[in-house]
Amino acid sequence: MVKLVGVGVGPGDPDLVTVGALRALRAADKVFAPSVAIDVVGRAEAIARQACPDVVTERLVVEMNTTADSCYKAAAQTLVAHLDAGLTAAVMTLGDPNVYSTFSSLAAAVVALRPATKVETIPGITAFQDLAARSGTVLLEGNGRLSLVTALTGTTDLDHALADPDAAVVIYKGGRHLPAVTGRLASAGRLEGAVMGELLGLAGQRIVTAAEAGGGPASYLATVLVPPVAPVLGSPASANPPASANPGDG
Repeated sequence: MVKLVGVGVGPGDPDLVTVGALRALRAADKVFAPSVAIDVVGRAEAIARQACPDVVTERLVVEMNTTADSCYKAAAQTLVAHLDAGLTAAVMTLGDPNVYSTFSSLAAAVVALRPATKVETIPGITAFQDLAARSGTVLLEGNGRLSLVTALTGTTDLDHALADPDAAVVIYKGGRHLPAVTGRLASAGRLEGAVMGELLGLAGQRIVTAAEAGGGPASYLATVLVPPVAPVLGSPASANPPASANPGDG
């Protein structure tokens, strides 16, 4: 059956591209990589060049300097032309196609043009998972919670997430506002233990404490991890930690 497939290729390291993602890319009739311009190699394409150099990739230009509707509609029309020709089209995306991804907007634009289009997604490893592993940061245990927010336009959504001391917080797309982000972490008493990572798995990778990174901006796709506040020794929470339903679940 002809379909549109969103394929997550992970945060940067080609070793983190899953077997399922490789299979989906190789099975597609056409494989597209989003890019801001026809002569620019996007990060997803750069990952795929290393992970599966045998896959022929075409660039799908998404002109982000236009309105959201028009930039995705133009790219969707390119995809629809191939779908109408009976070809399965795969669109690779950084990280996971269902987490802050260009693919979800592209798919919505395609379905608006062709409502019968079958859409599938292949999950990918996210930047926050990779950063947690590289930095040795434990984000969730027992009955823990996690808030995933962006700082794309500033710290407006951050204070509410930081107000819950038992919740880990992941901050995406905050590189431009990193000084303000670290300032909010400090004000909330959440700066200690927080880490920042950028260009994960790529040349120029940087993983530092959020306090060290807070003096200047970072790249657009910088990720900040804020672990939950550790319980005070002797408190009821530390004396009676939540038990896992099955310790063998990992």
